[in-house]
Amino acid sequence: MNKKYCIFAAQFLPHMGGIENYTYNISKELIKRGNEVAIVTNNTTGSPLREELDGIKVLRFPCYNLINGRFPVMKLNKDFWKIHRYLKNHDYDIVVINARFYLHSIYAALYAKKKHIKSICIEHGTSHLSVHNKVLDFVGGVYEHFHTGILKKICKHYYGVSEACCEWSAHFGIQSEGVLYNAVDLNKIERLKENCNRDFRREFLIKEDDQVIVFTGRLLKEKGVYELIEAVEQFNKTHKPVYLMIAGEGEEKGYVESHKSEYIIPLGRLQFQDVIALLEQSDIFCLPSVSEGLSTSALEAAACKCYVITTERGGTKEFVIDEDHGIVMKDNSVNNIYKAIEKVTSDEELRKKGQDLCYNRLKNKFTWEHTTDNLERIIKK
Repeated sequence: MNKKYCIFAAQFLPHMGGIENYTYNISKELIKRGNEVAIVTNNTTGSPLREELDGIKVLRFPCYNLINGRFPVMKLNKDFWKIHRYLKNHDYDIVVINARFYLHSIYAALYAKKKHIKSICIEHGTSHLSVHNKVLDFVGGVYEHFHTGILKKICKHYYGVSEACCEWSAHFGIQSEGVLYNAVDLNKIERLKENCNRDFRREFLIKEDDQVIVFTGRLLKEKGVYELIEAVEQFNKTHKPVYLMIAGEGEEKGYVESHKSEYIIPLGRLQFQDVIALLEQSDIFCLPSVSEGLSTSALEAAACKCYVITTERGGTKEFVIDEDHGIVMKDNSVNNIYKAIEKVTSDEELRKKGQDLCYNRLKNKFTWEHTTDNLERIIKK
C-alpha cells in the first residue's frame, strides 16, 4: 500500500549539500515506487514558498540564515503561518526528520506528535557544528545537548546515515535502531560517464600518464582542504608532481584560490555532470575530513572508480573497509596525507585493486534502491 511521507530537512535544493542530496534522492525513489512525498524545509535561497520539483511537493518556511546560512532558524511571519496551516490541513503516514540539531527538527517532531503519526530522525553528522571559535563552539555544544534533550522527549526513533553517525548519536544518550545509508544513483552516474562532454585533462594540459588527485565538496576547514593543499605542495617538491583539482564552494574558497598554481587547480562549483566527468578523469579522490557522516562526494568518487583516501572520522570507512579497498588515515595531518599520496601514486596495482573493490561494494550496498528498501521496512514496523 502506498504511503504519504512528510520529510523535514533544514535545507533543500537549490542549496547544495549532503543532507539536501540525501533528501532529494530518497524522495525520488519513494515517488518512483508510487508514494507521495512532501518536503518541508527553510527558505535559505529566496525560492518560492511552495513549488513542485520532480514530482516532490516542496514547502519552505521563511527563516533567518545564521552562521552564513549553515544554521537556518524559522522566522515567525505571515509566510510561516501559511505553511503551518497547510501542514495542519494535510495528513501523512510518517514524518522523516533529516538531521537532529536544527530547531526545524523539533517543529517536525511536534507536528508528528500532534498528528498522532510515527516520526523517525536520521543523524547525518559525527561531531558538533563548529565555527572554529572556542567560545562559540562551546556554547553551540551546550545548546545542542539541550536541544537534543527536548527532541528525545518527542521523537522516539533514531537512525544514522552510517554506523559512525549512530555512534555519534550515542554521545547524546540516543540508542539508534539502525542505519539508512547515504547512497548514490549509480545508474545516473553510469549514463553520465558514457556521455562526458568536458575533458579536464585536455583543458588544463594534463598528460595521460600524469596522476590527478581530486577533491569535490564544500570548502570548509573541517573538510581538510588546508592540510590537503599543503601535503600536495610538499609532495611535489620531492616527487614527480601530481595535480590537485578542487571542485566546490564554501568559506575557504579564498584560501584555495590563493594557492592556485600549475598543479593546484581550483574549479569552483561545477554542475553534476561536470563533477562526474572530473571524477572519471581523475586517479585518486582525497577527503581528509575531521567530521563526516557518510560523504556523498566519496561515494560518487568510488562510483567513478577513483581510489579513495579518507580519515577514520565518519562513515566513509564503512565502504573503504580495509587496506585493499583504499586508505583510511588515523587523522588528517599533512604527514599522513603526504604518506598516503606517496603510497598510492607509486603502486598502480594497489590503486587498480582498490578502485575495483570499492566500486563493487558500492554497487551492492550503497544505492538509493537499497536504502529505500530499508526505509520502507521501517515504516511497516
